[in-house]
Amino acid sequence: MVGKKSGKALLRDEGLERTDNNMDLSSWPQIAAINQKNYYTDYLKRDDQLLAFRLQNEEARNRMAKNAKDRDRALALGKPGELEPDTEMDGDTALEDVNEEAAEALGSKVIIVHIGSQNLRIGLASDALPKTVPMVIARRSAKSESEEEGVEPKPKRLKLDNDTAVEPEKMFGPEFSSLYTTMSTELKTHMRQNKRRTLPNSKEMVINYNRRTPPETISEHNDPMRVDWTEIADRPPEYITGQEALRIADNSRPRYKLFWPIRYGWCNEKDYESKRLLFLDISLILEDAIKTQLGLTSKKDWPQYSCVFVIPDLYEKSYITQILEMLMSEFGFSRACFIQESLAGTFGAGFTLACIVDIGAQKTSICCVEEGMCIENSRINLKYGGADVTETFVKMMLYDHFPYAEINLWRRYDFLLAEELKKNFCTMNESSVSVQVFDFHLRVSGRDTRKYAFKAYDEVLLAPMGYFQPAIFDNSYKLERRRKLLPRSYDIYDGQPNDPVSAAQSEILSSISPAPVNSQFNGESQLNTHDVQSTPSRSQQLSALSRVQDLDPTPRSSIAGSPAPEAFGTPHARGSGTPIPGAPAVAASQTPRTPTVEERDDILPIFPLDSAILKSVVHAARSDDRKMRDFLGGIMVLGGGSLVSGFHAFLEERLQALRPGYTKEIMIGTPPRDLDPQVVAWKGASVFGKLNGTNDSWIGQLEYDRLGSRLLAYKCMWSH
Repeated sequence: MVGKKSGKALLRDEGLERTDNNMDLSSWPQIAAINQKNYYTDYLKRDDQLLAFRLQNEEARNRMAKNAKDRDRALALGKPGELEPDTEMDGDTALEDVNEEAAEALGSKVIIVHIGSQNLRIGLASDALPKTVPMVIARRSAKSESEEEGVEPKPKRLKLDNDTAVEPEKMFGPEFSSLYTTMSTELKTHMRQNKRRTLPNSKEMVINYNRRTPPETISEHNDPMRVDWTEIADRPPEYITGQEALRIADNSRPRYKLFWPIRYGWCNEKDYESKRLLFLDISLILEDAIKTQLGLTSKKDWPQYSCVFVIPDLYEKSYITQILEMLMSEFGFSRACFIQESLAGTFGAGFTLACIVDIGAQKTSICCVEEGMCIENSRINLKYGGADVTETFVKMMLYDHFPYAEINLWRRYDFLLAEELKKNFCTMNESSVSVQVFDFHLRVSGRDTRKYAFKAYDEVLLAPMGYFQPAIFDNSYKLERRRKLLPRSYDIYDGQPNDPVSAAQSEILSSISPAPVNSQFNGESQLNTHDVQSTPSRSQQLSALSRVQDLDPTPRSSIAGSPAPEAFGTPHARGSGTPIPGAPAVAASQTPRTPTVEERDDILPIFPLDSAILKSVVHAARSDDRKMRDFLGGIMVLGGGSLVSGFHAFLEERLQALRPGYTKEIMIGTPPRDLDPQVVAWKGASVFGKLNGTNDSWIGQLEYDRLGSRLLAYKCMWSH
């Protein structure tokens, strides 16, 4: 029997005895554990711990030191006249460089870029007005956009089984015919109430004249306004951008196909197969515009320039990050910054408090701005604009037997013709509504010019009336392939979407989205449902008083029928919004539910313009009656879609009909100094780009190389 071993013997026999020299296993210092009950850290709690702020303060100190040296040098040389008067400035404010300002004009090294769905406006901050370039690129292709298989003419016409066109009154379907007839009847009734003369057979006069009036042929040498089409060289380029792309003949050799990278304020995911090609076209259009319009032909000079980029109020994070990478990495600008459209509009007009309504070609944005900041909950983005008015005007003319029945907006010369017809003939003055004879010239490459004469009656007013009855627009294709190339951006920490949300936009989407069939709420649950919709942002707390203020159940007489009631918990009429295609109609007794984040991309924001403006103002005022009156008195309409004659007075009358208690306060303003409404946002961005001493939004190359798009959280003037 083996005896029990002692501890020492066990260590010795088993090889467990320690034989080292008592040195630590590692040379790294051993740090004691933190007392979890009482500890404190100031990590990322001071501005000087952020690289963006450190670089900014360092640049300010360097400029202050350089300015002091220049001042001492001027005093030593006995040239006190070169000195600027002393200005009291704090340590965070950078002083202007005296020699740099003397050498070049202010803003001559700042490029301002404003991208729209149809036009690009670009120029230097020192320019009085920007250069306007169509936001389009033509690429070599086997067929043009109008010759591709499966592409139907635009506007789309119905055909019989044997591929024969139907009568003009039936070619757009019964829904369009019913809406058009209803709008025409209501307009005639309103004109009679205003003691305006209307002929009972006006439509018959228009149709009969258009049926029997043939076109007149004019030879090319007798046409003083003939078009200079783009000539294709012996070695045709791979792509052509801008106005030259629109002037390429449809039957050119080789064929070219047009691509529009931006559609309806979104990236055009429908016509592109890859995200890389989409942003490549955007960069090519910008690059050609900088070289041809600004004269900066050498990219080696671009690092000397800065760039101010105008973005939508309700932007997409993925779009902003891609544009920032393009400006800093591909173009190599020394620095860049972003500004929202509505804020740029107030800068351009010189307003401190206003409700900006920007009607573009395919997008309408509404936002209230106060003291240099866009009010988050007031932002609204609607997917219609001047291009929808153009298409609707062509449909109404074809409905009344337009003599040029073969018009197809996919063809380039027809697209330019339709834009010209809308610009010349559309109006919102009731005094101009009468049976009138108009004419236009059809110019096609390789053919003689044809002069058409036609009559029009109320089409010139009912087409822009679509802003207030958007169901007349063709909205069936605007959501095709949405989110197929650019997925939604999510926060990497909490998984929440990065794209901004707005209480006003959420309310519009809720009123449009179909409610579940089995949903039955009482009054209390309805209130709670709408409180949930305002939770995405901490500033979206809607008070019950603002909802009560938004109630206006009393029907009011208006120019084109009574709009839907402004009740917060009441669904709007189906005609005022476009639900998900194929979705069933919502009964009037059902309450619209709040769509989820994923469902918002499946709902097209189509809403009457006058009602949308009031919703934006109500969310901006937040039950403050004084602010409500200030915003209603500071409505400013911008964009090319507002250039219709008489639009401002018409919109003012509509708003006064919806809010009779604020009749004296409601006022629609125009840009000061007779400035073109299309360039006000660009002009405001140019003013913003000249604020060198007080603008902290610039992103430099050094900080972008280190932090990338994360800098947007520190550099943007809005909550990111």
